[in-house]
Amino acid sequence: MNKNTALIIIDVQEAFEDKKWGVRNNPQAEENIRRILSVWREKGWKVIHVQHTSDNPDSLFYPGNKGFAIKESVQPENGEKVITKKVNSSFIGTDLEETLKRNDISTVIITGLTTPHCVSTTTRMSGNLGFDTYLVSDATAAFGLTDQNNVYYDAETIYNVSLATLHNEFATVLSTAQLLDKIK
Repeated sequence: MNKNTALIIIDVQEAFEDKKWGVRNNPQAEENIRRILSVWREKGWKVIHVQHTSDNPDSLFYPGNKGFAIKESVQPENGEKVITKKVNSSFIGTDLEETLKRNDISTVIITGLTTPHCVSTTTRMSGNLGFDTYLVSDATAAFGLTDQNNVYYDAETIYNVSLATLHNEFATVLSTAQLLDKIK
């Protein structure tokens, strides 16, 4: 890892505190993201915050609704780039790819919420676009989901299967401790 490595923090927003999502795994995800962010800031490396937005005033992600806000623990500062997106991929309808290329970024570290949705979609596209992509497993989290046959899968199962589908295909999946060891 070096100055050509960007940290991408996806959708760490108040909306995910709403009870509508159900049970979540990995409650320490935000703290792990905060730890990684602190190291990135110390090194002066590129940090990109991604914020989900909706045009629907009833959405938790609608600007002006409290759910739109980025959580306090990972608030952008010092001119860090904030990209807003309306779909799962942080690359679609944004200037993320252009920003990475313009800054000579070849490696990306992906963290955020939620594992099977925006984190997974962004990770897949990052790998497909040719970036050396790392996904920090314990700096992401999932909620339980019900499938098309009304079968419920708990958050830990969703999380583990999501990570398994990405590892060694679209990204290298590692823990916060493994990432920080690579940096030091």
